[in-house]
Amino acid sequence: MVWRRKSNKTVNLPEARLKPALRVLESNRMVLVAANAELVRADLSGVDSLGEMLDARVPENWPPELYDREAMEYALRMLEESTSPGWSFWYLLLRSEDQASIVGICGFKGRPDAAGSAEIGYSIVSQFRNQGLASEAVDRLVRWAFSHQTVLEVSAETLPHLQSSIRVMKKNGFEYCGAGSELGVVRYAVQRPDRR
Repeated sequence: MVWRRKSNKTVNLPEARLKPALRVLESNRMVLVAANAELVRADLSGVDSLGEMLDARVPENWPPELYDREAMEYALRMLEESTSPGWSFWYLLLRSEDQASIVGICGFKGRPDAAGSAEIGYSIVSQFRNQGLASEAVDRLVRWAFSHQTVLEVSAETLPHLQSSIRVMKKNGFEYCGAGSELGVVRYAVQRPDRR
């Protein structure tokens, strides 16, 4: 598989490692790779396995906050039970001249609900924060979600003191909706463009 960048330079990922079944999206600076059970198993095995599967550098402080072993195991169960790739999390690979680096995750907490709402979450490894990577990933995945006609809104929840998280949402057109699903959490959402 070859990724083309705006400069017409390329970054190669060996076909043997990125199986054709993987779903891949591109943003300005990153390649987003949809998690599947094989990737999550590699992640649970350790950074060497994950790095080899994605042919990418994995930071020493991987995984990012809020993506601990329990979250990985939950994602694995969800992926093993689902036939809907893309509605879990996506690995964020920052392009580089030599080798991509895994900088975080972004994704959905499952398929859209009956009302057409999909909840998104994101987490970036500390040394890659404050570079707009979370905003870029959320933008790309919100556009992917809205490419599905059943998705009417994308929502996100956070704690009110996490201003950087709220900034990511606001940059992507999310508006405050009130209390979230847990005590002390706030909810933001963005509506499908043709419903605004």
